[in-house]
Amino acid sequence: MIRPFTVSTGRTRPTAQFDLLTLVLATGRRPAGSQGPDHVRVLGLCERPVSVAEIAAHIRLPAVVTKVLLADLVACGALTARAPAAVSAGSASRTDRALLEAVLHGLRQRL
Repeated sequence: MIRPFTVSTGRTRPTAQFDLLTLVLATGRRPAGSQGPDHVRVLGLCERPVSVAEIAAHIRLPAVVTKVLLADLVACGALTARAPAAVSAGSASRTDRALLEAVLHGLRQRL
């Protein structure tokens, strides 16, 4: 077992801002320097838009370590990052209600 801080070479803060819902996507460009196996794994997951939270779950590392790896890959141009879209207050309340009703309906069917 490797300690998470060794994956990020002791860094605990990413050089770029990421939310757990930030979507990242591989650009097709490979990093110029040698990257570790975790960087390669992350690049493999980013062939389609994927959230920071999903990547952290797939590579089984804490979100902060995942964000450090992602920041490395964004800095060298191997990934692009897009912040989650903001939702207006009016549409958020409609969406939340619809979502909650769908969850309630699903729970009722299972019980």
